[in-house]
Amino acid sequence: MNKGMTAKGAATRLRIVVAAALLIREKGAAETTLDDVRAATSTSKSQLFHYFPDGRADMLVAVAQHEADQVLQAQQPYLDDLSSWESWQQWSRAVIDHYTELGRRCPLGSLTSELGKSSPEARTVVTGLFDAWESALVRGAEAMRPGDGTAAERARVVLTAVQGGVLMLQTTGRTAYLESALAAALEPLRTPASVRG
Repeated sequence: MNKGMTAKGAATRLRIVVAAALLIREKGAAETTLDDVRAATSTSKSQLFHYFPDGRADMLVAVAQHEADQVLQAQQPYLDDLSSWESWQQWSRAVIDHYTELGRRCPLGSLTSELGKSSPEARTVVTGLFDAWESALVRGAEAMRPGDGTAAERARVVLTAVQGGVLMLQTTGRTAYLESALAAALEPLRTPASVRG
């Protein structure tokens, strides 16, 4: 999307996207207007449309992609290597710490409750996020229980535990829901299938 853009132009566009993302986390997508973004970024209307020719629709897709990237990046380097129980524990701690720090202003909540509903293009970005995330979790589950045949199911349970736990955290401000859901979802991965029989 940034092809042919100068480094300065790319930086300006990113600054607008980041500001819009923060506004959407705070106010919601429906309540965040282009004027809000212009005011927050001190950009003109023509400048905004230069970077987002289709206006609000383009900007929401760009914000969705930015937020999706943030969700995956926050789990690194752990997400790329979930081949041991220790690596799963480190990943889990990183996820819990990250969402505890962000609280109600997290990109995952914004993506699923706001941006994913804003357009088919934004929905595609959110679907792509969950597909990439699930694939990484499947690889980890397969590494923990090779030949078990339940890796995809276990990955979906873990992903749902994160999503549900984050939703409860955003609603109540309590991390315990996320911690308990993740611990329960990960427990079957602790013991290899060969030991369980």
